[in-house]
Amino acid sequence: MNRLFFGDNLEVLRNSIADQSADLIYLDPPFNSNAYYNVIFGNSKTACLPQAQITAFEDTWHWNDESSRALHELFDRCGKLAEILDLLVRNLGQNDLSAYLVMIAIRLVELHRVLKPTGSLYLHCDPTASHYLKLILDFIFGQTIAAKLPGNAPAPTTKQGRLAYGNIADILLYYTKSNKYTFNTQHTTLRNTNLYKHAEPDGRRYQLGDLTAPGGAAKGNPYYQVMGVERYWRYSQEKMSELIAEGRVVQTKPGTVPRYKRYLDEMQGVPLQNIWDDIKPVQSQSVERLGYPTQKPVTLLERIIQVSSNPGDLVLDPFCGCGTALHASQKLGRNWTGIDITHLAISMIESRLKSAFPGLAFEVCGTPKDLEGARDLARRDKYQFQWWACSLVEVPPYQGKKKGADGGIDGLRYISDLEGGKEIKRKIIVSVKGGDNIGVAMVRDLMGTVQNNKADMGWLVTLAEPTKPMIAEAAKAGFYRAGNGRDYPRLQILPVEDLITKRKRPEFFDMSLGALAFKRAEKEMTVCEQQSLF
Repeated sequence: MNRLFFGDNLEVLRNSIADQSADLIYLDPPFNSNAYYNVIFGNSKTACLPQAQITAFEDTWHWNDESSRALHELFDRCGKLAEILDLLVRNLGQNDLSAYLVMIAIRLVELHRVLKPTGSLYLHCDPTASHYLKLILDFIFGQTIAAKLPGNAPAPTTKQGRLAYGNIADILLYYTKSNKYTFNTQHTTLRNTNLYKHAEPDGRRYQLGDLTAPGGAAKGNPYYQVMGVERYWRYSQEKMSELIAEGRVVQTKPGTVPRYKRYLDEMQGVPLQNIWDDIKPVQSQSVERLGYPTQKPVTLLERIIQVSSNPGDLVLDPFCGCGTALHASQKLGRNWTGIDITHLAISMIESRLKSAFPGLAFEVCGTPKDLEGARDLARRDKYQFQWWACSLVEVPPYQGKKKGADGGIDGLRYISDLEGGKEIKRKIIVSVKGGDNIGVAMVRDLMGTVQNNKADMGWLVTLAEPTKPMIAEAAKAGFYRAGNGRDYPRLQILPVEDLITKRKRPEFFDMSLGALAFKRAEKEMTVCEQQSLF
């Protein structure tokens, strides 16, 4: 069963991922870029609906007690690595970079544990800390087999006045756990087809290649006559006769050395090298773009998965973000496990996979399944609770420039209705309350927020059961008359427990005309579906 985990990947790896269970691990951890990354909701091509954005994650790190504990633990788990990290920390200082390296190192030790002896690991990073990460991986896995340099950085970073080289490449560090590992050679498209300058009467193009054998007698090559020319040849006399009968050997002029026909349509391409500059990055107009920061191209993950795994193998992505590795795995007939620490990412992945693979079943672990689970999440992280609560009503979370500065809006959705036969924009505001102390004032505050923001409906999602006065106050807001002629409560109170158990759902009009939400992924065909076409 494919599984998607919400939680800290270190805890998930330790508690839920078995030893030697993964055939391939791909991780694209934060790059220690000291930046904030936003998810873009909505489609810029849809003029009637605006775009919105929310901070998906902060790629910033700080040395703290957790960093110290992780380094101390590494002395028990991987002593030599801990000594090197301790040396780095003492020389670099207990700073952001040191915290980042320790955080990654303790997780890489766990990833080594869950990787099969025949498995491979790819770590995707940029030049910011790749040299330190390679050192860490060398101590865990031994020397690297290769370093891949895919040319899929978003764009050259050279700007006017910038006194530095432009960054146009990311780094892929590639390791295997043993000398016996899966490697299915892939080929890139031939770029210089002009070499195939000859053509058969039917238009089939070919070039002429050498048939003589380098090394001559010293290499044990046969010596005989072909078309009046005596040489040491690459093939036995019997094989040469077969090639001549097939029309694969040609003598351009009498007395010249015979040549071999190499047809363009038989060439697989160039075996994959360690510079990948043939994969286009996800850009603003890319069809696959979902609006998630640092999204990687599906073609990049397809290549990695095809090279280092086989159908039915398990692919693990412990920093799965918007789920590109999971998407590619499903498309290519692999099993998969993904982990992410934000519910925003989990919600986006669920939306992406359900859109791309309708009817796909997978397990989501770590998200609340009952009221007590919801209470636990609210106690641990109120922002993750708000994001999860918004997902219960299928509304994207909303966030201002700073946490806490949301103006009473935790979720925001634009939908379309009809008025006078024309499509118009409507707004729904969601407010989430994760405490037990709730009352009428919260209903009044939401109504004020709805009015101040010129919204049409307001939904109050509450962890505690609403009181009778709250329900009565909400009823005072009246109804919204939709284009379908029906009336919907303008202010609705939605208890979390009712949403979990499906006892209650928000009342709203038909949203098929458009919505500001996660961008839908295009429907995909799996390997089995593709094969069935032929």
